[in-house]
Amino acid sequence: MPDLLISDRPLRLDVWLDVACLCKTRSEAQRAIKGGKVEVNGERPKQSRDIKPGATVTLTRPLGRKQVVRVTGTCEQHLPKADARTLLYEDITPPPTPEERAFLQLLRDTRPRGPAVAPDKRERRELRRLKGRE
Repeated sequence: MPDLLISDRPLRLDVWLDVACLCKTRSEAQRAIKGGKVEVNGERPKQSRDIKPGATVTLTRPLGRKQVVRVTGTCEQHLPKADARTLLYEDITPPPTPEERAFLQLLRDTRPRGPAVAPDKRERRELRRLKGRE
């Protein structure tokens, strides 16, 4: 592994979220912070807030799930996701309760399956025949 610049220096929160692969891009990280989806040590931060090792970051994920991570290092350059997980943060998210698991399973079971497909030529003819238009 090349010499990585993992440090204990403070880094902007939006940059750290991007480098730690918790958000896909820095602009997505900024939108999440502005939208109140990110908390640092229980407070709603600004995107320019400096983050240091030892801080606890809580992210609100889709369907209301919360992900809690403890910052273990900072780095200004992008890392592979697996390296970022081990070097930059420790995931301390509690496991979901049985009620949360049941709710998520219910949501998975009721969501639509894939995009709706338009009928092809043969199916359109059959539909017209059934409706008495031909």
